[in-house]
Amino acid sequence: MVAQIIDGKMFAASVREKVGGHVARLKSEHNIVPGLAVVLVGEDPASQVYVRSKGKQTVEVGMKSVEHKLKAETSESDLLALIKLLNNDVTIHGILVQLPLPKHLNEDLVINSIDPTKDVDGFHISNVGLLGTGQKSMVPCTPLGCLMLLRDHYGSLSGLDAVVIGRSNIVGKPMAQLLVGDNCTVTIAHSRTKNLPDVIRRADIVIAAVGRPRMIIGDWIKPGATIIDVGINRIDKPEGGTRLIGDTDFASCCEVSGAITPVPGGVGPMTIACLLANTVTACCRANNLQEPDGLTA
Repeated sequence: MVAQIIDGKMFAASVREKVGGHVARLKSEHNIVPGLAVVLVGEDPASQVYVRSKGKQTVEVGMKSVEHKLKAETSESDLLALIKLLNNDVTIHGILVQLPLPKHLNEDLVINSIDPTKDVDGFHISNVGLLGTGQKSMVPCTPLGCLMLLRDHYGSLSGLDAVVIGRSNIVGKPMAQLLVGDNCTVTIAHSRTKNLPDVIRRADIVIAAVGRPRMIIGDWIKPGATIIDVGINRIDKPEGGTRLIGDTDFASCCEVSGAITPVPGGVGPMTIACLLANTVTACCRANNLQEPDGLTA
């Protein structure tokens, strides 16, 4: 068996196209331009690259992009004051504070200071609670992207057995909630799960989000299962330099699974695409307009 490669890059392009179309309609029919504000504290190189990419793609779909780049020594009170200004700015519909923050800043306090209706990362405790109880919420971007890929692949997820490997607040837990919402039978596993290979072997869907390179091997996979690899691990190349790999051993898993996302080019591109989708959704909700089809959970 040779697995079908799920092309997240191509699917993300289709999501951005849908977002762009909806933004154009908001402008022409309602004279509204969705606005996304990104706050970066410090000079982490990876965060800087990510923020630039977000800003570029935000503008490309026709939305307003605002970036606030603050010094690493910015005080907590100054950061909270900025977030308060953005909360009160009617032209800003989505607010994202780039993580990680410098160690002197309380991430939970900062995230929970964002207006939950503008929390396009879906990390605010109110959105966590709403998602957990099956109510309308802002959904974390990476799990939302995974769900979109799975819906596109299967059509209906109802009745499928899913194992989520990883229990983070950013991916594992919300991913499990979304799968439950689509009527999957869900197990949350992790690095300390007993008999982990046996747990994974019964799954129709495997979400690999444990943060360990090549941890999951083909022998652990049920023949024909679908693997969504969320892992982003940078390793050294023998000839020098580095490259990205996932949490699965891609070669051996391809021999057994029915479909798999590559790393890079799988889940990664979906995260920013879903950030843009969440911003449009937040804009529509703020203005009591119909939400775009196919861009929410």
